[in-house]
Amino acid sequence: MKNILLCTDGSSFAENVYKYGAWFANQFHAHINVLFVTDIRSQKVASTGNLSGSIGLGASEKLLNDLVNLEHEKAKLNNQRARLILQNAAATLKAEGIEYFKLTNKTGFLVDCFHEFAENSDLIILGKRGEAADFASGHLGANLDRIVRSSSKPCLVTPREFKPIERILVAYDGSLSGQKILQFLENSPVFQSLEIHLLTVAKSNSDQTAMVTLNEAQEWLYTVGFEPVFSLLEGEPEQAIAQYVQENNINLLMMGAYGHSRIRHLIIGSTTTQIIRSSNIPVLVFR
Repeated sequence: MKNILLCTDGSSFAENVYKYGAWFANQFHAHINVLFVTDIRSQKVASTGNLSGSIGLGASEKLLNDLVNLEHEKAKLNNQRARLILQNAAATLKAEGIEYFKLTNKTGFLVDCFHEFAENSDLIILGKRGEAADFASGHLGANLDRIVRSSSKPCLVTPREFKPIERILVAYDGSLSGQKILQFLENSPVFQSLEIHLLTVAKSNSDQTAMVTLNEAQEWLYTVGFEPVFSLLEGEPEQAIAQYVQENNINLLMMGAYGHSRIRHLIIGSTTTQIIRSSNIPVLVFR
């Protein structure tokens, strides 16, 4: 891992985007790019079409001038806000021991700008919710689904609170995205000093297919130097994973964006969505 992209909007979740970004950068000796996108809609104040027919020519010209001036003022305020947000990001990263990083401000829409920067990144980090976090605490951020769904790179979705990562849970179902997690661990020997848990959830503890899937993943990790704690649990994935995380004090969850067998929707797989929504720990999603 060489490059990490941190997506920020200055919300209450942003601080821990920086802290988790610093944690991964320190582990992998990776470079960080902090991206803040000023929403172009925030600079538009009103339509400046032909108003002369309704309020008179003189009044219309004055109103148009006022609207143009107001738009300029909003642009200035947006620039000041962007500087403050990126300055705060820089201060947090420096406090976490990161000396070299890049700060980037673009104007437009995050989902449009994202791929320009994600192309050269190995990990994407973004908060679970954005600017409306305090008003929509039970929902995910508006950009989250589209970014995770469209990104070919692993995406770390961070919670509001930061905790050092000591125990990692891999939720494994044998899917292609699950296999990407094993490959990621194989290429990340820095994780060998951490406690790795491997979990498969099945409808029954006697499910032979699930047992074979778990054993194959276990053998893979053994081969590349890991000694995971492995478990096969019976039940619904959302509840079983959430319970395991709580009972074993897990600090990071790795899982696929989609399950092994699914109908392809234009949303993240339902299990993944539910877990991200309810999780109090970061979730590293592989697509």
